[in-house]
Amino acid sequence: MESRNKVLDDLSKLMTNAMGVAQGAREEAETAIRSAIDRWLADRDFVTREEFDAVRAMAQKAREENAALAARISALEAAEAEMSKAGS
Repeated sequence: MESRNKVLDDLSKLMTNAMGVAQGAREEAETAIRSAIDRWLADRDFVTREEFDAVRAMAQKAREENAALAARISALEAAEAEMSKAGS
């Protein structure tokens, strides 16, 4: 009975060690795949989410400033037209 428990203990330890090795191999493979994907993305000049959001915010601000300037020009043109009519 004692030798049977020893065999089962040894088998259990062997399986535990094998699972540890498999886990380590899995983690190493995941790291290698992540690195390969990161290199592939970097080679294609994709932008990060932060860069995209920053440029989008700048574009939104430029559109708002453009709309404000267009309204100001319209107001100035209307005022000029009024002055031209009053001076005639």
